[in-house]
Amino acid sequence: MASGAGLALSFPNYNLPLLAWVSVAMLALACCGARPASAPLYGFLHALVFYPLCIPWMDQVMQQYGDVDPWTAAGILLLVAIVCGIASAIFCWGVAIASRKSKELACVLAPFLWVAVEFARTHYPIVAFPWNLAGYAASGNIAFLQLTTITGIYGLSFVIAAYSSLLVYGALTWARAVWKWALGVTAALILIAAAGGHLVPQPSVPQHIAHLVQTNFPQSEHYPANWLELHARELDDLERISIDAAKKTPGLVVWPEVPAPFSLQDPAFASRATRIARASNGDFLVGVVDWKHDSEGEWLATNSAVLLDASGQRIFSYDKIHLAPFGEYVPLRQYLGFARRLTADISDFTPGTTYRVGPLPDGRFSVFICFEAIFPDEVRRFTAGGAGLLINVSNDGWFGRSSAPAQHLMNARVRAVENRRWLLRDTNNGFTASVDPYGRIVARMATDVRGELDAPYDFRTDLTPYARFGDWFAWLCVFASFVLVGRTFAKEKR
Repeated sequence: MASGAGLALSFPNYNLPLLAWVSVAMLALACCGARPASAPLYGFLHALVFYPLCIPWMDQVMQQYGDVDPWTAAGILLLVAIVCGIASAIFCWGVAIASRKSKELACVLAPFLWVAVEFARTHYPIVAFPWNLAGYAASGNIAFLQLTTITGIYGLSFVIAAYSSLLVYGALTWARAVWKWALGVTAALILIAAAGGHLVPQPSVPQHIAHLVQTNFPQSEHYPANWLELHARELDDLERISIDAAKKTPGLVVWPEVPAPFSLQDPAFASRATRIARASNGDFLVGVVDWKHDSEGEWLATNSAVLLDASGQRIFSYDKIHLAPFGEYVPLRQYLGFARRLTADISDFTPGTTYRVGPLPDGRFSVFICFEAIFPDEVRRFTAGGAGLLINVSNDGWFGRSSAPAQHLMNARVRAVENRRWLLRDTNNGFTASVDPYGRIVARMATDVRGELDAPYDFRTDLTPYARFGDWFAWLCVFASFVLVGRTFAKEKR
């Protein structure tokens, strides 16, 4: 339970990242020598502390916007912890099984198995939720962060878990040589953290400016049919901000993930969007609810980003592929009777199917929407498909000033480094920022204000090993885990 608390405190808004380096060690140490039948319970206890402490905003959002009573909201958060706790339970079982064979085998297995179960969390059917993997706790250091260009975020998780294994082995054996190794590794990590950032190169001076508009609309459960008329003055203000910025410095104008009932099928909003594109004499990327007919003629809605050119013509659109469970659709709706109010209020979006790459005057770009920022391999597909610039549009207004927006930015920032691309991140009320290909935030806007950020960016065409080969390291850890766990069942030769 202490390991769950320590790992949760590693992330925003607690911001105690050093705890992550010993939290995995506490969990592994608890499992070494434990009965295999009992060890999975340790994993569930770890998760039952980690998730409520790390993502309490999930409970708050369901109560405030889902019209869910506190007990039901707490029950859903508990269900998330239990489902995600399956991964940590498998980790604990594997370490316990290996420790029956030998302490050394358990400590060698632990980092591989930790990454394997994190990888499994990323690919859970229906409710994949790789939020705040252990490696993100080390991503605040610019030197450590560069490892992700090769291994993805899983490499940082492996480093943390491997260091924890070394501590566990030292605690189990009390061998002087092991503790000398531990001190040496600790000194090396401190040296890399302290001085390694100075060796990370600066990118070339960016040649382009994008105008990221922070709309700062309050969140609401329901929008009246005349919402656009009621907020005409605020929309006029946003239109003026967008056009004035583009006239001062020509460049791409970006609005965030749809923060209100924006749709190009609405003539009033379509007219305004066209006017912004024409008056700014440039491209305009805007988040909308896009309505279209399916093969049977039924209407369906997608959470989309649409690009209009300088003439106001629609030249590119992307439909969000990975929808947020309990936000944009309800998984297993028919079985969640205890969350009937929540499931009744949420209308399902239809997921997109294509990882699209769009044109800009000087290069190609891709956009991913909100929740998709936490899926490394999905963002990588845009880069592998030819995107020289990444844009992330999001509406974190649902979370207020909880830890969620800061955690979301932390996740998205790693995607820039994994792919060695400039990342433009535009949100409804924060954090709106420009991130360079090495993970430095070079421009950012204050939260909870309406305005515009001049965000520098450029295009790149090179491919990192991660962008080219994907989750090869995670799959290696999965393979190694199976081999090492298999050794625990192998009979010794006489």
